[in-house]
Amino acid sequence: MRVITRYTLKELGGPFFGALFVLTIILAAGNIIQTADMVMNKGVAITQVARVFLYFLPYVLIFTIPISVLAAVLLGFGRLSGDNELTAIRTSGISLRKVIFPVLVCGVLISLANIPLNDRILPESEFAARKLLQKIGMQNPSALIEPGIFVKGFQDYIVFVHNKRGDVLEDIRIYQPREGKPTRTIVAKTGSIIPLPDETGVRMELMNGFADEISPESPDDFYKISFQNYQMTLNLDKVVDIDSIQKKAREKSMKELTREIEKMGSLVNVVPLRVEFHKKLALSFSNLVFVLVGVPLAINTHRREKFVGFAMAIVLFLVYWGIMLGGIAFAIRGTIPAWAGVWSANIILSALGAMLFYKLFRR
Repeated sequence: MRVITRYTLKELGGPFFGALFVLTIILAAGNIIQTADMVMNKGVAITQVARVFLYFLPYVLIFTIPISVLAAVLLGFGRLSGDNELTAIRTSGISLRKVIFPVLVCGVLISLANIPLNDRILPESEFAARKLLQKIGMQNPSALIEPGIFVKGFQDYIVFVHNKRGDVLEDIRIYQPREGKPTRTIVAKTGSIIPLPDETGVRMELMNGFADEISPESPDDFYKISFQNYQMTLNLDKVVDIDSIQKKAREKSMKELTREIEKMGSLVNVVPLRVEFHKKLALSFSNLVFVLVGVPLAINTHRREKFVGFAMAIVLFLVYWGIMLGGIAFAIRGTIPAWAGVWSANIILSALGAMLFYKLFRR
């Protein structure tokens, strides 16, 4: 029996780690592109960018681990069933329950291991990433400027650039709206941003352009000047104290959420907090749910093709996620309790898995 258990787990281990690696790379691709852009075009230190990428990795894993579990079960048992190996095992007198039981145990262990990932590692990583991004924005104000976007993060000024090459800004427009008075405009062919030591503002160095200057005799009128080099100071609209940044609901642990629910329950609607609390557990135990529904589904379908098994895993995960989001929407509206909304996908798919197991064992 131990030989069969090792053989079964080995059959599932390959697809699990393969799917986990491929899916993590695919879902992290967007962050990789943003990382490269921050290094090459925004002048952010590669060490800081690497930290941001690592902080976002747990968010990717909460999706890729359950999908990989489901893919492993569908591919592994699909091949065992398609090659009639399960039939041979049953013919030799070994119950199918004994073959499946170790896989269910693995599903429980993976689910339990995912609880600290969802409860502590992910919230702390997301909170650390948000603080680091705020710090990067203050230390590298040029990272705030995107070509083709009106940037309003500077006090009294709106900045627009047509193009950006590294730290060099091209075709710059700076507008200074004045209530009840004409808007002041500064135009430059090129320019750059230099952070000031106090981190509350930046120096803008502009090259080859012209600027509206307020007439001393008539403040409502401008006179234009041409320049080859023009320097001005832009203050950040809101200087953020990194240490004073508060956590969002999804950035809190279950213990912190429980404390806040008890504290705020009589004052405000705490359903969103209850939703976040239950999501941490529900997503963790989705691994066990996918084992429950995936094993009998794979055995009954007899499909050994890897593409088919992987496609089924993606579709089933999307169904799971759609049910959960629908349940959360009803919970937010107050139609059903928060726990019922969040756990709806786990309950429905577990019931489906139990029904499939019942039919499987009756044969």
